[in-house]
Amino acid sequence: METQINLKHEFGRGITPERFMDGMETRTMALSGIPDTKARFADIYEGFAWPDDGASRSFFEEMRDKHDLCVFLLCTDWCPDVIWNVPVLLRVMEQAGIPVEVLPMEAHPDTMDCFLTDGGRAQPIAAFVQRDGEVLGRWGARPAYIQAVMDRFKRECPDKQAPAYRESLDRAYREIGELYNEGDGYQAAIVQELEALIRGFGARVWRAEDEK
Repeated sequence: METQINLKHEFGRGITPERFMDGMETRTMALSGIPDTKARFADIYEGFAWPDDGASRSFFEEMRDKHDLCVFLLCTDWCPDVIWNVPVLLRVMEQAGIPVEVLPMEAHPDTMDCFLTDGGRAQPIAAFVQRDGEVLGRWGARPAYIQAVMDRFKRECPDKQAPAYRESLDRAYREIGELYNEGDGYQAAIVQELEALIRGFGARVWRAEDEK
């Protein structure tokens, strides 16, 4: 990040993942292939499985009680990428013992605007924060190979006033939904990207021996 962000003021202002899940509304997202958002979220959360080689699972397991991290998760329950990705994020954070506070996007607009994607409020955003509030990095809103579909759409359809803009956007959302629906490959991509992100933090995330 070019500008250092500190979110110490947000500690304690979020809600628990359990409260977020309990409060979700049930919606149908046809373009994304989600007939029941709350049920799909629960299915992904309960059915999450680690990549077969086990290396990433071991990496996150070994982090327990050794790190100085928490996550602020900026999201809502009406975005399809939240339905697909947040259950995976929560499972990985549970494995690593990283506490999560959910910051509903509409209630924390200033914080959300610290993590814009191409000038827009793409979600979910997982902000990795140290105990002093310093933000070390972020993940979101989609795995890179799925985000590439939206990046391509924005390159090819820059004019929002063009007659075919809405049709092209819907086509991009359908393609993104199809990629998510292909199986758990996108989940493995998230796990790999999160591991690479945390490894990139280096020694800053590890507690001193006398703090463990």
